[in-house]
Amino acid sequence: MLERAIDAIDTVQDPGEKPLILHSHLTGPIKELSFLRRSLLFAELAMVAYNDLDEATRASQKMGFDDISFYDRDGSQAFRFRNQYDCVIACRGTEPNEWNDIKADANVAAVLGETAGKVHRGFKQEVDDLWPMLETALISNDQPLWFCGHSLGGAMATICAGRCFLSHIDSAPEQLYTYGSPRVGNNRYVNFVKLDHFRYVNNNDIVTRVPPILLGYRHCGSEVYLNRNGEIRKLSHIARRRDRWKGFLRGLRKWKVDHFSDHSIHQYIDAILDACREEDDRIAAGDTARSASEFASDAPPESTS
Repeated sequence: MLERAIDAIDTVQDPGEKPLILHSHLTGPIKELSFLRRSLLFAELAMVAYNDLDEATRASQKMGFDDISFYDRDGSQAFRFRNQYDCVIACRGTEPNEWNDIKADANVAAVLGETAGKVHRGFKQEVDDLWPMLETALISNDQPLWFCGHSLGGAMATICAGRCFLSHIDSAPEQLYTYGSPRVGNNRYVNFVKLDHFRYVNNNDIVTRVPPILLGYRHCGSEVYLNRNGEIRKLSHIARRRDRWKGFLRGLRKWKVDHFSDHSIHQYIDAILDACREEDDRIAAGDTARSASEFASDAPPESTS
C-alpha cells in the first residue's frame, strides 16, 4: 500500500542540482498497489536510477526501499531496490555524455539472441556486461521480483527480465514496466518469453520508433499510450496518427520538437501522476481502482507505431 496521499511530496536534492520530486512511498507489498500506482512507482524508480548512488539511496529510502545496491560495468548500470516485501531491478537509461550508452543506442545490427530470434546487438552487449552481477545478486532472492527502466534502461530491463526465465536462478519476474523504450528484437525474440510487460509510450516519443521496423525490429508487451494531453487512451490507428500530428504541430508552435521532448521520463511521471489523482477522486466517490486491461492494449500493427 501507499502510506500517504498521492499529492504528498518528498524531495531529495544535491547542492546545485534540481531536486528529485517523489510521490511514491511503500508500506506494503507492491502487489497491493493499483495498476496506476504501480506504474507511478516504477516510473519514479526509473528516474531515480539516473542518479549517483548516494542520491539514489536517499531517494529510494524515502520511497520505502532500505536496501540498495548499484551495479556498474563499462558504463552499463542498474540498481537493485529491496525492502522486506519486494525486489526491484531498475536499469539506467541513456546518458548523453556517456559514450558507452551512445554506442549501444547506435549499434542497430542484430545478433542471435540467447533465447530465439535476433536481438539488438548494442542492447544485448549492455546486458551482457551486467548480467553476471545481477544473476549472482538474484540467486538467493525469495521475494517477488520486478523490472523497470526508461529509454535504453527499458530495453535492458526487457532483456534482463527475459533472461530470468532461462537462468538457473529461481526468481521469475512478476511484471516488467518500461517507459519510452526502443524496440529490442525481431518478432520471434520478443514473443519467445511470456511475461506481463506494460510498455508506456508518450505521444511522439521518437525513441519508441527505433530501431526501424524495416530492419525487422518489433515491440513487445501491452502498450499504454499517452496522448498529446498526457492522458492514457486506447486509440485506433487513425485516431493515433491524428493525435500525433496534433501533438507535433502544437510543439512547433512552442518552438520545440515534440518527438524529443516527449521522451523525458518526467513527462511520463507527470501523466501517470495525473491519472493517479483522477483515480483517487473516483475511489473517494465510491468507485474502485481500474485494472491494467482498462488502460493497456496489445501493441498495434508495427506500421502504425
